[in-house]
Amino acid sequence: MFETPRKSIKTRDAWSESQEELSETQPVSPVGTGNRGKKKKKRKPQQHAEKQLASSLQICTGDPCERKEQSEKRYTDYDTDEPILRGIFQIGKKSHDVLLTSRRVTWSPIQPETPTGHVETLRHMECVELKDVFTVKVKRRRSAGQQTGGTLLGITLFQCQKKGSKLKNREIHFNNMSTDHCEIWFKNIKEILSGFQNRPKSLKVFVNPASHKKEAYEIYRDDVAPLFQLADIKTDVTISARKGHALSILKESNLDAYDGVVVVGGDGSVAEVVHGLLLRAQMDAGRDTDSIFTPVRAPLPLGVIPAGSTDIVACSLHGIRHPVTGAMHIIMGNHQEVDVCSFSSFGRLLRFGFSAMFGFGGQTLALAERNRWMPPGQRREYAVIKTLANLKPEDCELSYLPVKKVQTETLDPVKNESIKDEHVIEGSWSTTQGLFLNISVMAIPCLCSMAPRGLAPTTRLNNGSMALIAARNTSRSEFIKHLKRYNSVNNQFSFSFVETHTVQAVKLRPRSQGSWSDNVSEDNRDCEFKNPPIISSEETYLWNVDGDLLEAPSELLIRVHPQLLTLFGVDVEEAEEPHTKCSCI
Repeated sequence: MFETPRKSIKTRDAWSESQEELSETQPVSPVGTGNRGKKKKKRKPQQHAEKQLASSLQICTGDPCERKEQSEKRYTDYDTDEPILRGIFQIGKKSHDVLLTSRRVTWSPIQPETPTGHVETLRHMECVELKDVFTVKVKRRRSAGQQTGGTLLGITLFQCQKKGSKLKNREIHFNNMSTDHCEIWFKNIKEILSGFQNRPKSLKVFVNPASHKKEAYEIYRDDVAPLFQLADIKTDVTISARKGHALSILKESNLDAYDGVVVVGGDGSVAEVVHGLLLRAQMDAGRDTDSIFTPVRAPLPLGVIPAGSTDIVACSLHGIRHPVTGAMHIIMGNHQEVDVCSFSSFGRLLRFGFSAMFGFGGQTLALAERNRWMPPGQRREYAVIKTLANLKPEDCELSYLPVKKVQTETLDPVKNESIKDEHVIEGSWSTTQGLFLNISVMAIPCLCSMAPRGLAPTTRLNNGSMALIAARNTSRSEFIKHLKRYNSVNNQFSFSFVETHTVQAVKLRPRSQGSWSDNVSEDNRDCEFKNPPIISSEETYLWNVDGDLLEAPSELLIRVHPQLLTLFGVDVEEAEEPHTKCSCI
C-alpha cells in the first residue's frame, strides 16, 4: 500500500518542530525515588556511551551483521516486508529489539541465549500496524516551568485502539537517549504516516453551544480539540450563534482550504450542516434547485461529534455515542459513503436529510419545540405523553416507488465459477390511502439508545434505498406496544397495522377533511378513535426531518440519492449504547 519512504524537506523539518510539540502533549514525571536507600553500581562514562551508541545505531542497510540471519528469522511470521530500520529501545522496563517496515513496527525483548545458542523470543513478540498509528512525537523530560529543550528520552507512537465500537488513543513509548538514533526513526515513521491520503490536515468545525445540555463546547474543548492538536490538524472553529448560522457560512465561505467539515452537536445541528454542504455543492455545480434534478456529491467529508440528546446519525455511523470515537474516526480518515434523501414540493427543493417522520413523529417534535424551557429529558417525555393522549390519525394519500432487485449469474472464465450479482431496476408506483398514525421514511438505520437495532433495521448506510414504515390507524394500546418493541428484541413490525417497504421514492399528500368522511375504510371503523383526523387549516404540515421541524406544503416528494455524502466513520449493525427505556410508555 505504501512505497519505501523517501527523504523530503517536509519530513526533515518535522523533526525540529515536533520536539517542541511533544513536550506539551507528553509530559514526563520526574524519576522515582523509591529505591533511594540502595546503592547503584556506577558505570564508567566512556563505557556507557560506547555501549549505548553500539546498541542504538543498528540500521538495516544490507551490510553483513553478526548473527543477522538467526535474529531476522524471529520476524518471519510477523513481517514479510523489507526492513527499513532496526534498533534497540527500552519499552517499559526492558530493552527490546525493534524492527520498522513500511507496514508495522515489531518488537521483542532481548534475552540471553540458551545453552544451545537458540534465542526464544517469538512468543514475546509484539507489533503495531502503522495504519493504526496517527502520529509520532519526540519525548522529552522538562523541569517545572521549562518551555523549550529538555532531556531527550525517545519517541512515542500514538495508536488508534479499538475496543468494540469504541476508539481510544494508546501511547507506546520507545525510549532511547541517542539523538541521532531517534531522529532517524522519527523521520522514517513520519514519512510513512504521511502516505495515508484520507487523513485530514485542515478542518472547518461548527460547534452548537445550545445543543442538548449545552455541553457541546466543553466536549470539543476537553475531548476533541486536544486530539486534533496531537494529530497536527489545523482547525477553524465557528461557534453557532443562531439557527441557520452554519448554513449561511457554508453557502458563502470558500471551502477549498479544508479537507473536511466537522459538526459538534445533536441531530438538528448535523442536519443543518448536511443540508448546507450539499446545497453548496449544487450551487457550485450550477444545479437548478427549483426543479427535479440529479444532485452532485458533496466535495468534502463530514465528521460528527455527538453532543445531543439522541444522536441518531452518530450512533448509526459509529455504533456508540462517544465523542473521542467520533474524533478518532476523523483523525484516521475512515470514510463511509452514505445515502441521502432530498425533500421537495412541487419541484422545489426544501432540504436534504437522512430521515423523516410524519404524523406522531412530527407532532411530538412540534410539541417538544414549543416547550424548550423544560430540561431535555422531561421535554421529550412530556411531548410523547401529550401526543399519545391526543393521538389522532392523519388522512393521507401515500405513493411509493418500490425497489426491485434482480439477481444475475455470470461465469468467471478464469476460476470457472458462477458469480452472482444484484441489479436494482425501477419498478412502478404504488398508491394507497387511508388513516395513518405515523409514516417514517429513512435512508439510514437510525440507531440510538432507545432503538439499539435501529428505527429502520432493514436498511444500511449505503444500500441505495429507503425504508418506508407506515403505521395505520389502530387503538392507542396497540400503537404503544408497537413503540415499545423498538427497545426490545421482538420485531416491531409484526403488527397487522404496520407495513414496511423498501423504496426509492415516496410521495405523501395529506387529504382534506371533506374527503376523509367519504373514504373511511372498514378496518378503521372498529378502532378506538372516532375523532376526525388532524387536518391543518393552513397549507403546511409538520415533519420531523433528522430531529429538525420542517413545515412542508400539502405534497412532499422524498427521493433517495445513493452515496451522495461521505462521512467519517464506518457502517455498523447495532448500537452498543446502554438501552434506555422511555419511562412514559
